[in-house]
Amino acid sequence: MLLSSKKVNIDFKAVNFTLLDVSEKHISLNEITKKNGTVLAFICNHCPYVKDIISRIIIDFEYLQSLNIGVAAIMPNDASHYPQDSYEKMKEFAIYNKFTFPYLLDEKQEVAKTYNAVCTPDFYGFDKHNKLFYRGRLDNLKFLDRNKNRKLNLINAFKKKLAKNSTPEEQFSSIGCSIKWKI
Repeated sequence: MLLSSKKVNIDFKAVNFTLLDVSEKHISLNEITKKNGTVLAFICNHCPYVKDIISRIIIDFEYLQSLNIGVAAIMPNDASHYPQDSYEKMKEFAIYNKFTFPYLLDEKQEVAKTYNAVCTPDFYGFDKHNKLFYRGRLDNLKFLDRNKNRKLNLINAFKKKLAKNSTPEEQFSSIGCSIKWKI
């Protein structure tokens, strides 16, 4: 089911968590957070919207890491009903796509609920004080769009925050598949 992310209160304070990474280590938000902020992306392996932009996510996350911004992806789906999103498949997905950042399993779905995530992909940008200043899409490209006029919404939000300590006036909702909640 296609959904758009909800608007959330800017200045929402990131809530700490500890989740299992595909490296088989438990990683906390405190370990992900870097000097200039943090990005959390709710994604999964099987969503066609995630698959469509995964190469752009990798490129943008590597750039954000170079700016001393911590990044992580969180998989919140119910893998018992969506086996393509199992922990083993997450490991394969991370290796295949050459993730340079944690890919975390939110098995109990508590983190997704705490953050009001509704779809995959769904992006959250937190400043150096762990306050939300960006919630929205990665870029302006639509599903299966190969237009070369890409606007880097997430990266540009961080650049503006770092340069002027200001929040983008215009934020566009993420669009993707609904999170597969446990029944």
